[in-house]
Amino acid sequence: MKISEERLKQVLADVFGIDVRQIGSATSVDTVKEWDSLKHLNLVLALEQQFDITFTVEQTVEILNYPLIKAVLGEHGIEFC
Repeated sequence: MKISEERLKQVLADVFGIDVRQIGSATSVDTVKEWDSLKHLNLVLALEQQFDITFTVEQTVEILNYPLIKAVLGEHGIEFC
């Protein structure tokens, strides 16, 4: 399934309550002050709902930055254009 990368960025922006222009390859738990444990769970749920997937436990704890999120979504057959 091909998805616009802007759609992914919008999900992150909505979850963290930040401007979509702040989302990029450097976006991580270390660079987004709003990214706490509760927001991480909200992110997991939002991504699962938006892309109609289910993360494994390992994937849930792995997605700590934007590139890893894209990589894990790729494991579910999601490609970005």
